[in-house]
Amino acid sequence: MTSVFDSIDSTVFRSYCFWCAALVIKMLIMSVLTGLKRHAKKAFANPEDAKVNKVKVVTNDPDVERVRRAHLNDLENIPLFFAIGFLYILTGPSATLAVNLFRLVGISRIVHTLVYAVVVIPQPARGLAWMGAYFPTWYMAVKVLLAFI
Repeated sequence: MTSVFDSIDSTVFRSYCFWCAALVIKMLIMSVLTGLKRHAKKAFANPEDAKVNKVKVVTNDPDVERVRRAHLNDLENIPLFFAIGFLYILTGPSATLAVNLFRLVGISRIVHTLVYAVVVIPQPARGLAWMGAYFPTWYMAVKVLLAFI
C-alpha cells in the first residue's frame, strides 16, 4: 500500500526542512536582538528588570519597539509558511518551483528583518521583502486548496 508520503520528492523536502530550520534560527535570533536592544537602550518593560539595572520601566522606546514589531511580524507570517509549505509538498509540486518558492520565502523573511530591525531602510524595502514571502505563501495555499478539492 502506498501513501502520499511515498511520492514526496527528497529535494523538495530537504529544501523545505532547510528553510524551516533557517527561519526558526532567525526567529530565535530576534529574541536575542530584542534583549540586546533593551540592554543597549536601558529600556526594560518589566519592573524587576528595570530594578536590577537601576532604571525606570520603559515600554515605548522606538528602537526596541521596532525590533519587537519585526519579531511579531515573523510570528504572524512564518508559522503559516511552515504549515502550508508542508501541505504544498504533499501536492507533488515541481521540484524547481517548490525549491525556489521556499528559497524566496526564506530569503524574503531574512531581508525583511534586516531592513526593518537591523539596518533600517525606508519603504518600499520592507514592503517588498514582506511581499516576497507573502505572495509565495498565498500561491502555495491556493495550490493546496485546488489539489485537495
